[in-house]
Amino acid sequence: MRMRHDPIASGKRAPVNMSIDTGIVAAARKAGVILSQVSEEASRRAAEKARNAARKEENKAWIDAHRAWVESNELPLERYRMF
Repeated sequence: MRMRHDPIASGKRAPVNMSIDTGIVAAARKAGVILSQVSEEASRRAAEKARNAARKEENKAWIDAHRAWVESNELPLERYRMF
């Protein structure tokens, strides 16, 4: 099995204090949901989304220039595409 590199996770744990609605906590516990795992995954996704949005904005000029070039010149090796 090949392990995937996670650019966000450090492998270390940090204790944090969170306030979560008591009804949600009760429902999660009743359902056997591990809140720390769910919170960690949600935080990871939010961080990735924010990082990707920042990267997209940071590279917007290059992306726009590249798209314009492709529109006027077509993709390199386009004639060899089978679809």
